[in-house]
Amino acid sequence: MRPQSEAELAEVLRGASAPVAIRGGGTRPVGLIQPGGVLETGGLSGITLYEPGALTLVARAGTPLAEVEAALAAEGQRLPFEPMDHRALLGTTGAPTLGGMVAANASGPRRVVAGACRDSLIGVRFVDGTGNVVKNGGRVMKNVTGYDLVKLMAGSWGTLGVLTEVSFKLLPAPDSAATLVWDGLDAAQAVALMSTALSLPWEVNAASHLPDGRTALRIEGFEASVEYRAEELATALARFGRSVRLSRKDSVTLWQQVRDVTPFASGQGAGDVWRLSVKPSDAPALAASAGGDALFDWGGGLVWLRLAEGTDLRARLGTFRGHATLIRASVEARRNLPSFQPEPAPVAALSLGLRARFDPRGLFNPGLMG
Repeated sequence: MRPQSEAELAEVLRGASAPVAIRGGGTRPVGLIQPGGVLETGGLSGITLYEPGALTLVARAGTPLAEVEAALAAEGQRLPFEPMDHRALLGTTGAPTLGGMVAANASGPRRVVAGACRDSLIGVRFVDGTGNVVKNGGRVMKNVTGYDLVKLMAGSWGTLGVLTEVSFKLLPAPDSAATLVWDGLDAAQAVALMSTALSLPWEVNAASHLPDGRTALRIEGFEASVEYRAEELATALARFGRSVRLSRKDSVTLWQQVRDVTPFASGQGAGDVWRLSVKPSDAPALAASAGGDALFDWGGGLVWLRLAEGTDLRARLGTFRGHATLIRASVEARRNLPSFQPEPAPVAALSLGLRARFDPRGLFNPGLMG
């Protein structure tokens, strides 16, 4: 099923008699094929409003992300949150879409200062499980009336409705960037460096520790400002050792690797991949307890782990402050391990209540969120 309009999508869902699997560009497969078939959003494509002067963009949910990024780049603008591309990690093809990006709340290294996808999302339209069209937010940043369904839809993985249109606030693209790299720090030293750097006034907007032992910091802005801040940053962090500044090309490559977790790409070795969201100061000890290979992003607040197939990370870590999400695993492992961290009873009750309200017939990705 590939509806070509919001009205057609609503009609399809009103007539649905069995659960459906929602697919955008096919880069982030979730769940199993459902008896009601696959519902593709690629027919709902196109930028419907772009006002560079107002730093806002509105587009249909099936619009390829590359099309949007090209339009923004032509005006010297960008999405603030540096959306992740899952294809290398998951071994998928297709093209990322705006709707899939929002459904996954896909956010890259810049999220540590710019916020996540949900923080730049200012409006949504979607069709719920009864076939009704729901609109929330708006096309300007001042529109904050009503319940905040905008934030609710970001990261819902298609369990509450099928997105048809999304609106974003934008930021100007920077003139220049600099990446400083330290070699040979262990995880605890790297997190200490990143935490210190993010507390300094030099506006670091990405901080990561890679599996090969490199610890990287990025600053962006006007060229003269970047040059000054890079020198001051290197001086302020000299106690962690000597840093090396990457070329522009190598800098772009490194942050794409961090954004897309390419060190753990499907062709770079076997193993399940987990995503830990934790307090940065807890990250080194948790990663050590988990074993395997680790990539730290967001100053240590996000830890990607590659573990032996079938590893139950939650059982291995026990009780901890944060949550663990299974991102890549075999079908057998997914049968035994839920993808998402089990929710506390009060939160689980709220989640079930929301699903009952927006999807009373259980059409959307049943079982995905517990």
